Amino acid sequence: MVDSTATPYWIESEDWHTCGEPFRIVSKFPPGYETEGQTVGERRLNIMAKPGHVLDVLRQSLCHEPRGHADMYGGFITPPEDAAAHFGVLFWHKDGFSTACGHGTIALGYWAVAHGMVQVPENGHVDVVIDVPSGRVKARMAIEDSKPVHAEFIQVLSYQWAKDVIVALPSRSADIKVDLVYSGAVYASIDASQLGLTVEPASCNDFIQLGREVKASLGERAHHRDYDLYAIIFFNEESEAKDQSSAVRQRNVVVFADGQIDRSPCGSGTCARLTVLLSQGRIVAGEGKLIHRSIIGTTFEADVISEEASPVEGFKACIPRVRGQANLVGLMKFYIDPSETVFPGFLLR
Repeated sequence: MVDSTATPYWIESEDWHTCGEPFRIVSKFPPGYETEGQTVGERRLNIMAKPGHVLDVLRQSLCHEPRGHADMYGGFITPPEDAAAHFGVLFWHKDGFSTACGHGTIALGYWAVAHGMVQVPENGHVDVVIDVPSGRVKARMAIEDSKPVHAEFIQVLSYQWAKDVIVALPSRSADIKVDLVYSGAVYASIDASQLGLTVEPASCNDFIQLGREVKASLGERAHHRDYDLYAIIFFNEESEAKDQSSAVRQRNVVVFADGQIDRSPCGSGTCARLTVLLSQGRIVAGEGKLIHRSIIGTTFEADVISEEASPVEGFKACIPRVRGQANLVGLMKFYIDPSETVFPGFLLR
């Protein structure tokens, strides 16, 4: 239960965006806001298991209106699991805490460099190592003249685990085929041409409705290991399917959680698409790449660092890499008052 008599307090965040997708970073908390658990994954589950946990209430306060919006995203910085990582992070959105976030990892790489958390060369690369609920990931920062020029998000082991799953869409009186992928979270991948749709801003509401319908139709069929279905990727092949550099070009929109639209090409979603292309033989380790455009036209480049043993027979697994850029939006200072009428916030969709 939310305590409306609790003392008001101020909390600061640093807001970034990665290719248009927001990421609100909170690294300092009031006393009593500690997390419990030896791993970041355990900390996430412990918060989710306790109704009214202070960090879940804070998530709502910073993510929901009037301080946020229905498509907000962010992360709480936690201690690392051991000395091999620089820090941990609990990713959050309007509906809860996610297990993976590629665009957030890219933003955190820039944030760590800006705050002197890693030793930055004049020219070269430096790794920002981050513990997330799905494992340990890296933001490999490319440095020129002592400044970051891009980040490479290096994901956990990723693999396709089901192909051509039939999904009924009553609203369209149609059945479509869906591929299921694990890439830090579970993704359903759908060629939007099956629906006669083009990935563009004008179709945003259609994708939200269809994403919810696909999620409901898949139900438990999309559960994998301890993971529920997190997001649905709708993609189009671009007119230039391949160019001289052996690049596959696609445009996508990712609908995650309950109807949230990723403005970026989605870091973990891009990794998911890469694993499907790997299983199809369109991209191989060390050769070829995916040029992935978002619904607003921003771009990630992705490739396969290495092919790995797959836990699912008949499909390939890999370590994917996604290149993107993040930009600072602003420094925020929020006043959190538990006695206010709309605390801890509201949503209109």
